[in-house]
Amino acid sequence: MLLDPIVEQEIVDFRDRYLLAGDMQPADKLVEYYATFRRRFGPDALAGLDGVAFLEVMHLHGNKDSLVYWLEFKNDEEMPAIFGSIGGGSALKFGIYRRAETGQWMTGSAQQQRVLSVDEAIDRARQHRDQLIRGAELLQSLPSDASDDAYAALQHGMIERAPLVAESAWGHKYFSLLYPEKLDDFHNTDYQRYHLIRLLQVPPNGDGRYLPGGRFVSLAHEFGIPMNNLMSILYGRNGSVRKYWRIGTSDGTTPRTYWSDMRDGAFVAIGWPALGDLSGMPVTRGAKDSLRQRMQDAYPDAPQTIGRLTQQIFNFVAHIDVGDIVLAGDGVDILGVGRISGDYRSEPAFDLVHQRPVEWLDVQDWRLPTPEGVQTVVAQIYKEPRNLVEVERHILEPLAPPPRRPPTLRPHDGTVARTSVPTLTGVLGRIQAVMERKGQVILYGPPGTGKTYWGLAAARELAALHAFGDRFEDLSTDQRTAVLGSGTQLGLVRTATFHPAYGYEDFLEGYRPVLTGEGMIAFALRDGIFKRLCRDAESAADRRFYLLIDEINRGDIPRIFGELLTVLEKDKRGQTVLLGVSGQPFKVPENVYLVGTMNTADRSIALLDAALRRRFGFVELMPNGSVLGKASVGGVPLGRWLDALNLRIREHAGRDARNLQVGHAYLLEGGNPIEQIGRFAQVLRDDIIPLLEEYTYEDYAALAKILGLGMVDTQRQRIREEVFESGRTDELIQCLLEPNPEIATAPEALDAEAASEAEAEVEEEAETVADSAVITDAKPA
Repeated sequence: MLLDPIVEQEIVDFRDRYLLAGDMQPADKLVEYYATFRRRFGPDALAGLDGVAFLEVMHLHGNKDSLVYWLEFKNDEEMPAIFGSIGGGSALKFGIYRRAETGQWMTGSAQQQRVLSVDEAIDRARQHRDQLIRGAELLQSLPSDASDDAYAALQHGMIERAPLVAESAWGHKYFSLLYPEKLDDFHNTDYQRYHLIRLLQVPPNGDGRYLPGGRFVSLAHEFGIPMNNLMSILYGRNGSVRKYWRIGTSDGTTPRTYWSDMRDGAFVAIGWPALGDLSGMPVTRGAKDSLRQRMQDAYPDAPQTIGRLTQQIFNFVAHIDVGDIVLAGDGVDILGVGRISGDYRSEPAFDLVHQRPVEWLDVQDWRLPTPEGVQTVVAQIYKEPRNLVEVERHILEPLAPPPRRPPTLRPHDGTVARTSVPTLTGVLGRIQAVMERKGQVILYGPPGTGKTYWGLAAARELAALHAFGDRFEDLSTDQRTAVLGSGTQLGLVRTATFHPAYGYEDFLEGYRPVLTGEGMIAFALRDGIFKRLCRDAESAADRRFYLLIDEINRGDIPRIFGELLTVLEKDKRGQTVLLGVSGQPFKVPENVYLVGTMNTADRSIALLDAALRRRFGFVELMPNGSVLGKASVGGVPLGRWLDALNLRIREHAGRDARNLQVGHAYLLEGGNPIEQIGRFAQVLRDDIIPLLEEYTYEDYAALAKILGLGMVDTQRQRIREEVFESGRTDELIQCLLEPNPEIATAPEALDAEAASEAEAEVEEEAETVADSAVITDAKPA
């Protein structure tokens, strides 16, 4: 299979990463699992059974040794659930099942079930068994390097010889477990089609679960991995199946009427403002009927198109999901490709009332190979796979970056409207989404995962966008000061750090000692940081104020927040409570947002005050070796070394080891990976090793399993400090690679070595030229 070079490299990267992290089953274990399944349920095993016992082996869900149980639910050391899911739907998908309440065998559809006698049930199980055997015979005769035509013939033969089981998900899974070298683990045609499209491959013509098999077989051969490993890689790279939607950008009078608004404001939108706010609309027939009635009442002049328009609006509000791909279209032209990044929202001040936030991925003009959905405002694109392949190609290789400055949109009344804030992406986007929904968020994870960095970055970006319509880095000096403050000038973003001595009087209000003019000590009521923030926010309702609370879990939460917990929830913002000390009325304005951080190595989220947990959203930040890119120090690929270290921590650091991993921030300086082996050695010796010593509680055997015997002397229970001495770099590198020597063969290490050799050749050539010049100059005239 000929792959795009970018796609090919991404698959290689996933393969290498999964192999290093141990996230793929070894080939010998897979062979063992397949052999176990064949012994129990292969054609030979099933052919020797009959009667009631046979029926129960085939179709009794309550029997954990039955075929249907193994196919749908089996998940243990004997047979883990790693071979593709067939979950969803009732037991009727197997064509027959025994009802637990009555013990009767049933068949038919969910609406029209009928009872089978035991003899009828046995006969149905025999039909299934015989067709499974005939299907296995077809696969047995299929060549291992079969072409698309051969798989088309297989598809036809399966339908002809095994019509009851071939096109079922469970039938396909059965055959794939018997012949994993010939069939994929995607038992749903939508998944097969989607993953091929994400690989920029046009699926074979026709319908059927066996047609695409040869494509995946070819790909597994090309990368030298078992089929099951390939499925893991594709799931990791491609994610869940997503839908593709075309949204019109013109009102039919002016070409591309709203495209610049959508592009610069990071959203897609449709009209029909008289419908009002459609938030919370469920995906039900009743909700759709209600929407149709609203359409008829609001727009009585379009009775012929009311059904079609209702469906389009219903799709926009209820059927488009976060993560779906959207195409901004004007007739046959595609103006932009983006990813839906948030839920439906209503913006009643604008012509484009019904909106969905979008992360634009490509904003160049192009056309679909086959026009599709051009006559509608909202249309799902799915009929022609070449169209979807072209969409994915533009996502993979965008030619024009989206603009960064958000525009000012046009409201109905013609006045100047507020700036539409774009949806941020990545971690910032996750934080933004939680704060829009809850009003406050806690970032949690192991040390060194960038919790404070991301919290402050999100607060300042959002404050800048809402106040000035620009990203923080594009602000002027005065605007940056307005966001972050300077000296005694408080900004829109403020910070606090909780600790065991931090109290209500620091956060809200309390009496503090002051020196009077007579030199006496008196107590005066003083506002805390959060009360001052809320007061400032009330006086500047057009801006948003953010408080970053570092180490939020280290404070006594009930004591610090007091009665504030009652009015902290977003739907209670603006409600008044009386403060316990001053007795004054107090409320939390709607334009106040909190960002907390907590280190899970210190204390689990489960130990946080339950009332606080209900009021905050949570974003987990875990170690991410990919942040370090291809950085390599002394032949040690930093990202792969960190991933391997954390794998060993998870295996040997105890029950809560997931929260005791080492974050990637330890290996960053100024936002960039460490470049010098000496600096890496310092970080390892002074930061990482003391952390691991704390985690293992003087268990040097466990510490040696994490760091390696080259760095830990288990007999004398000490760290081998001598490997960090000057002049012992080679020994240190050997110690770093000893627990996982395979990372020395990673592409990053090889690339770094090649670059080092190239530099050495250049230096040697330069020295040769210099020497030649000296000799020449030394010659007598």
